[in-house]
Amino acid sequence: MSIFGAIGSFIMTPLYYLISIVLVGAHKLWTAIGLDPAGGAAWALAIVTLTLCIRAALIPLFVKQIKASRNMQLLQPQVKELQKKYGHDREKLTQETMKLYKDAGTNPFASCLPILLQMPIFLALFRLLNKASHGAGHGILSDAQATQFGHAELFGVRISQTFNGAHGDRGIQIMALTLVIAMLVTTFTTQRQLMSKNMPKSALEGPYAQQQKILLYVLPVVFAVGGVAFPIGVLIYWTVSNLWTMCQQFYVIRNNPVPGTPAAEAKAKRDAHKAARHGGVATSTATAVEEQTAPEQAGPGRQQPKKQTRAQRTKNRPQGDQK
Repeated sequence: MSIFGAIGSFIMTPLYYLISIVLVGAHKLWTAIGLDPAGGAAWALAIVTLTLCIRAALIPLFVKQIKASRNMQLLQPQVKELQKKYGHDREKLTQETMKLYKDAGTNPFASCLPILLQMPIFLALFRLLNKASHGAGHGILSDAQATQFGHAELFGVRISQTFNGAHGDRGIQIMALTLVIAMLVTTFTTQRQLMSKNMPKSALEGPYAQQQKILLYVLPVVFAVGGVAFPIGVLIYWTVSNLWTMCQQFYVIRNNPVPGTPAAEAKAKRDAHKAARHGGVATSTATAVEEQTAPEQAGPGRQQPKKQTRAQRTKNRPQGDQK
């Protein structure tokens, strides 16, 4: 075994066991609530559960990714100035750019961490399910469970099959294409959402913006081309993971947008509308209180005469009237 093979085995073997533990445990959980252990629904939901567990574990890295991406966007005007100043000297430009990132406390590679960490997990799941489709267990997934997975059907389609290996089976092709399209749409929507709502105008120009625009169209195509070779179970994992990313990013952009972006302007309008609505309620309340207290605060009107005794009335009567 080569040194690269040894390194790969050292990294992947723990992942096989980790993924198989979650997958088998989730399958037992869904079986315990009444699903058929040999059915595709139990295995598909086990894959969904595995996906949610992995993405939940990566939330801290996603937060770092968001912060790194935000800092990168905010630093783009300064990067452009460095490009104008040191455009003739690539080495000096690289040094000054990295110094700028260091002084700002950001790392351009931090935005890639979630993707880089997910790739080994994705590859481990792909190999695990690919072997299971041939009845070979891996990790704690036994051969019997692998055989069961290989024959499990969802809507009459084996989730271990691929589009390329459908051999004309329309059901497999339709389900695989549906998931590939869903994967493509969610990938494009997520990237488009980031560029259109959470990037300032200054960040939409220059090399960094060009890279983002290229990825916007290239990544979905790459996923679509590669997706036809993936088992349906892997496509389920990928699609659910993309949906998680899209919803998570939507929440972050809506509630904590980058300053100077359309998302920040929209949030400012929502906050202003909310404040005005709350202020209107307070004003109406104050007005009502004032109206209720107005009679008490009004100036003195016609006073009622005080009640007098008969002796007092006789005393105060004019003398001509006293008879």
